[in-house]
Amino acid sequence: MPKDANRPNILWVSFEDTSPRFACYGDPVARTPNVDRLAASACRFDNAFSVAGVCAPSRSAIITGMYPTFIGAHHMRTAHTNPATPELPTPYEVVPPPYVKAFTEYLRAAGYYCTNDKKTDYQFAPPSTAWDECGPGAHWRHRPEGAPFFAVFNLDWTHESGMWEKEGSEPETDPGRVSLPPYLPDTPKARRALARHYDNLAKADRRLGEILDELEADGLSENTIVFIWSDHGEGLPRGKRWPYDSGIRIPLIVRWPGVIELGSVSDELVSLIDLGPTVLSLAGCEVPRHMQGRAFLGPKAEPREYVYATRDRHDVSYDMVRAVRDKRFKYIRNYCPQVPYLDWIPYRNRHPVMHEIWRLHLAGELNEAQQTLFRWPKPVEELYDCEEDPYELNNLAESPAHRAVISRLRSALDSWRERYDVWGDVPEEQMVRQMWPGGVQPQTAPVVFIPIGDGANGVMPGEGTFRGPMLVQLHCATQGASIAYRVEGEYGDRPAIQAAGDVDGGSGRATGEADDRWMLYTVPLRLDRGKYRIIARAERIGYKPSEVREAKFEVN
Repeated sequence: MPKDANRPNILWVSFEDTSPRFACYGDPVARTPNVDRLAASACRFDNAFSVAGVCAPSRSAIITGMYPTFIGAHHMRTAHTNPATPELPTPYEVVPPPYVKAFTEYLRAAGYYCTNDKKTDYQFAPPSTAWDECGPGAHWRHRPEGAPFFAVFNLDWTHESGMWEKEGSEPETDPGRVSLPPYLPDTPKARRALARHYDNLAKADRRLGEILDELEADGLSENTIVFIWSDHGEGLPRGKRWPYDSGIRIPLIVRWPGVIELGSVSDELVSLIDLGPTVLSLAGCEVPRHMQGRAFLGPKAEPREYVYATRDRHDVSYDMVRAVRDKRFKYIRNYCPQVPYLDWIPYRNRHPVMHEIWRLHLAGELNEAQQTLFRWPKPVEELYDCEEDPYELNNLAESPAHRAVISRLRSALDSWRERYDVWGDVPEEQMVRQMWPGGVQPQTAPVVFIPIGDGANGVMPGEGTFRGPMLVQLHCATQGASIAYRVEGEYGDRPAIQAAGDVDGGSGRATGEADDRWMLYTVPLRLDRGKYRIIARAERIGYKPSEVREAKFEVN
């Protein structure tokens, strides 16, 4: 475990459903002074992408460092319920391989205080071992004195639903100034929707400014690496839910005082699956080899040749699309060309721009670019030159001049699918039966307490009176489970409880302090003189938590 007291703090501020519509990215309409101020002292990444054009699959990759198709998190979303389609094998929680953890567990084990305010949406309930605090109000200010922190703030005002019309509400942004993509209808109603998005970006920018001011007020700016990103692209039709750049290209800005050149710009490819491995690397933690992302900053950074994106079920409708992109070209493969672009997605259909699309289609008033969403069947393959054709309207898949490009990208996608698309070809119902046998969510086995010391041989679980000092080992029989614990007791003169051989217990806990939060168990707990009640439960991602168990120990 790193012991350097100068380990950097790390701050994430995530926007929802946001393409790079910031002034620092060249958008003349954006009112984002705090983003722009940060970018002036940071690096702006121009080729950053999500692994899916929708939040839950994307966030599953961010928290685990694993592709959604590898862990079964690729359908949006697993918690879905709709009375019109009870045949869907939902709701369920994804059960990844037993070695998969929330990457924040590795940070907690290294002494970082980890907070998340407040969104998760991982396709599984966040285990209590993932965060020291998770919910409204979670903040680095609650950490034990001297502990480094990893803090996440999720700004949800920019969500797709923020574009919906509200009675009596007019946007502050002038709808006449906004610019809609050419494949969407340019009408007053559509302009008002996009103007509301700019308003919400401005609101989120103000909150970002407050967070950065708090960091400055606490004297932490110089030792905190700040990341700004979005979980996927903007919530416009043919953007969100799709692997076109409008759905997966995101803003990414990183400030690292004293390391990153002020106001720099990078064209390196970055995938959101790289965020977790990058943070672990910057924190001095070893990145587990099973993680499928890679560090894009620091001494262990590995440049990418490609990024990958997927589309599968959205709400009630199935599709299957796979995409690969290099710095210039995008290759898309439609496995279900018979499924229309505008399949039935009730939530998306509430969007005011969708109302305009359907209205003008029925009236026969859409132009050629706007008819793109009504092409049927979809092409089996799509190839775009994203430099020359940023809106991805000119399909080059049949272009003789691009045969070498499409051949290279086909091969790259095939190789990726062979390694990482474990569940893509498996019907969701069959996948769920394997994860939840008989349709029942598995449950984590309960924790066993193993006393080790004078009068205890460390074989049989138990509780009682012992001659101190002693150790208590916590054990769970479920493969891949993590253990969360709390300690209550009468404290003596010496530190009351600590991990054997490690003064902070490997989880950032201040030794000898009573604590109501769930601690992450790493190594046996040392008990000195006193009376203790240890409360513990075990959790594995996708499983029900175990029952809570407790044991009492008196150490003389």
